Amino acid sequence: MPAGLYRALLTVAGAIAAIILAIVISSVAIIAAGASPEAAFAAFFDFGETERAVVNGIVTMLNRAVPLFIAGLAVAVGFRMNLFNIGVEGQYRIAAVCAAYVGSTFVAPAWIQIPVIIVVAMAVGGLYALIPAVMKVTRGVNEVIATIMLNYIAINLAAFLVRGPFTGERAKGVLTTTTPTLPQSAWFPNLNIVFEMFGLPAPRGGGLWGFLLVAVVLGIVLWVVLERTRFGFDVKASGLNASAALASGVNPKKMVISAMVLSGAIAGLIGMPEILGDKHSYGSNFTPGLGFLGIAVALLGRNKPGGIAVAALLFGFLDRAQGPLQFANVPPSVIMIMQGTIVLLVVIANEITSRVALRREERRAAQQLGRNTPVEVAA
Repeated sequence: MPAGLYRALLTVAGAIAAIILAIVISSVAIIAAGASPEAAFAAFFDFGETERAVVNGIVTMLNRAVPLFIAGLAVAVGFRMNLFNIGVEGQYRIAAVCAAYVGSTFVAPAWIQIPVIIVVAMAVGGLYALIPAVMKVTRGVNEVIATIMLNYIAINLAAFLVRGPFTGERAKGVLTTTTPTLPQSAWFPNLNIVFEMFGLPAPRGGGLWGFLLVAVVLGIVLWVVLERTRFGFDVKASGLNASAALASGVNPKKMVISAMVLSGAIAGLIGMPEILGDKHSYGSNFTPGLGFLGIAVALLGRNKPGGIAVAALLFGFLDRAQGPLQFANVPPSVIMIMQGTIVLLVVIANEITSRVALRREERRAAQQLGRNTPVEVAA
């Protein structure tokens, strides 16, 4: 069997085994909580009894998966460089509040205004990620510590801005503060037409976020950049062995800065689906935790855009079940238990399968070497 096919099958088998074990462990947690595992797992697949309910459930899952997919891509860029960009959480928060405010200060045609908002978000996220990158290459500061500390600064700075200089008008009785609402020219079109083409009812609320298409294009472009370009090779080489990369003409310090800035720029897009497609502003109740979840999504997807997409859909599928779980009298915390267990077990399974595949390659290499070694014949 070819080595590539063997490794792929081994990876799939390890993932399946990890998911089965996660289900078993989650069942134990559900029983300990006094609920029924059968009712809990039935709730995960309960999308409703009507067509509109099913459509709403699918839209909720996909809308949750879009920012998680982008967050996973942002984290994966750092991981490919052997950098742990834990600061994605802060980078997308500060990028979101700045982009939402800038977008609210002017009115222009949609083909101008939406790209401007996106560029602002990427620029702010990339510049904020530049700080720990410069600290690392100039002073040797560990990026994990730097990005964690910068997370606290960004989160609190965003809270200050939305309650201070960036705040908009607040209606009576509304407790949350937000940036000024974006003009309609900055509203990203939804994809509800997809459901209408199949004769299904349109989903409620903002519908299926059109930023899904941007996320798909982003995943494809990032795959090409990391897998089919010199830049992607330099990133991987620098992450594996900085000294060897330097000897081959690659500047590891330059690659650290490039990878961190690219990671931060992608992180800046995490809040765009919600701002452009749903809330049209950044508020004090903006969705938190997407950056930290992106770490789990990237690990689960093995830092590959395709795998990250599957992991994001899995997390979206699990998060969507919060409502059905409550109706089934199952604690919603079961979802967090399942997510954490799946990620932990898949990481362990990946390590085991990698070692098994490596040992197989070593045995094959040893056998090949033995066959190619000439045998000395005594005179």
